[in-house]
Amino acid sequence: MRDFIATMREQGRVEDIERPCSTVYEAPRMASRTEKILFFHDLDGHRAVMNLLGDRRALAAALGVGERDLVRHLAAATYDGSVRDAGRCEGGVPADLSRIPVMTHFPGDAGRYFTAGVVFSCFDGVENASIHRMMVLDDHRVVARLVEGRHTHTLLKAALARGERLPVAVTVGTHPLVTFATCTRVPQGKELAYAAELMGGELAVRTCENGVRVPDAEIVLEGYIGAETASEGPFVDITGTYDPVRQQPVIEFTHMYCKEDPIYHGILPAGDEHKLLMGAPYEPKIYRAVGEVTGVRNVLLTKGGAGYLHAVVQIRKNTQGDARNAIMAAFAAHTSLKHVVVVDEDIDIYDPYDVEYAIATRVRGDTDIMVIPGVRGSSLDPMRLADGTNVKVGVDATIVMGREDEFKRAEWL
Repeated sequence: MRDFIATMREQGRVEDIERPCSTVYEAPRMASRTEKILFFHDLDGHRAVMNLLGDRRALAAALGVGERDLVRHLAAATYDGSVRDAGRCEGGVPADLSRIPVMTHFPGDAGRYFTAGVVFSCFDGVENASIHRMMVLDDHRVVARLVEGRHTHTLLKAALARGERLPVAVTVGTHPLVTFATCTRVPQGKELAYAAELMGGELAVRTCENGVRVPDAEIVLEGYIGAETASEGPFVDITGTYDPVRQQPVIEFTHMYCKEDPIYHGILPAGDEHKLLMGAPYEPKIYRAVGEVTGVRNVLLTKGGAGYLHAVVQIRKNTQGDARNAIMAAFAAHTSLKHVVVVDEDIDIYDPYDVEYAIATRVRGDTDIMVIPGVRGSSLDPMRLADGTNVKVGVDATIVMGREDEFKRAEWL
């Protein structure tokens, strides 16, 4: 992570905050006002960064590709990077969360929350890594939001069914490509291999005392998830609204490993980094799915759609029905997707005005809008029904084949 920050500083993308700042509201509020990386040198006496992947330019820079080539680059992933054993974690001390500048982000939050902690777990030889928000309970326990049916929750159920606890290690302050990899739906157990692939082909990992493998990080918290639960929430999620209170599993930390003068990483809830890490990993998945039914050119999950609920898909039509097939493929690839707009190659999907232009000039409401009721939606959408279902809408904003000349836009010679 330090190497990435240094690279971003050379590009003028880092703002150093030397004055003392508070973990309660102040630092999150400052992060909400800029896309730059904010490097806090005195966050309640500690060092910390926010907005590490504050925009697509930062992700492109980390990958070494052009911003508009991101999705095509990520869609070519094979999840076959090499994970190299670098020995055991050393220098552990008893866990003490009071030594970490965990933030309180909004006045309605239930408490201090880890927001960039990657939970690495292993059970029966199966590894997993994913980000979970974690509310601090005391100096060695947090309560984590584990979405039902996701891999961490599945491994926990398997461990509890055998009367065991799930061993975990939470890293804070990893390289942003490692963080991105753990936010991506990959084949089972391939998160570390995918991170290695994104990092250039190889990733070194160390093994904690409980057997869990972790990559380089500023802070590593080692522990277990058992049968204990506690109230978690309210907490601001991707839409900027408060997620409800739930009973969730408690993680008890036994040891912690820290670099000298560690740099804490915090993600602003509902901020641009949160939206990027939630949505961008789904773009290559949608890209591949649409590519199975028509000529796909690009995919974007928009900021206005909370980086998660709205997609714009750019295609090259081969037959008149391709846009509808693309809509259905996109919904199948990302089940939390709520609205999708399909556009032609001449529309700039990164320009919301151009996308709106396509809707304004190429859509007939009676023929070009698909409404699909009674389907699974996102649990984060405030409009979801009590049973979790919602309504999805697809918009075919492409030119009717054979009428292209009628839609040709004027341009200067």
